[in-house]
Amino acid sequence: MKTILLGISVLLCSLHSQAQNKNVQETTKTTVTTVKASDGEKKFVKNENVTEVQNIELKEPKANTLNIEMKESPVSVTSTTQITNPDGSTRTVDVDRSSYYASNGNKYKLALDASGYTMSTGNEKPALLRKTSTNSYIFRAKNKTAIGYFDTKGNLVLETYDDKSDKVTVETYSVVKQ
Repeated sequence: MKTILLGISVLLCSLHSQAQNKNVQETTKTTVTTVKASDGEKKFVKNENVTEVQNIELKEPKANTLNIEMKESPVSVTSTTQITNPDGSTRTVDVDRSSYYASNGNKYKLALDASGYTMSTGNEKPALLRKTSTNSYIFRAKNKTAIGYFDTKGNLVLETYDDKSDKVTVETYSVVKQ
């Protein structure tokens, strides 16, 4: 009986020591945005979670040494953003593309909303971007509907079909570095 208890305790201790070969850091940034509308105030809560994981690796041991130096290893960073809407529903965004974009000399603000993004300039009614299942967006403004996506540089690209010419026009909104 003693050997069984001793064996179990050795097994548990060895599992505990093997689980400590990673350095994990988690940070959370919470932003609360209050929007005043005709029907009252609405609060949007945005939680940005950043997790950094680094495997702890050791260099080759040298003869007659007790301490072994750590080897530089890459850090894996994972970032997720959770949006809580005024109605209590929550959605997760992998990459937050909220920023300022420029096209044809105009500056546009792209911001997260309850179902995707809004794109606004000045006092005009904002255009809507809604995510599709193919990792693209449907862009809807007062007189324009287009398909949009983000290129590898982070720019917003809109492709619009023109009935009259039977062609697709491409318009690029360049991200403005702040």
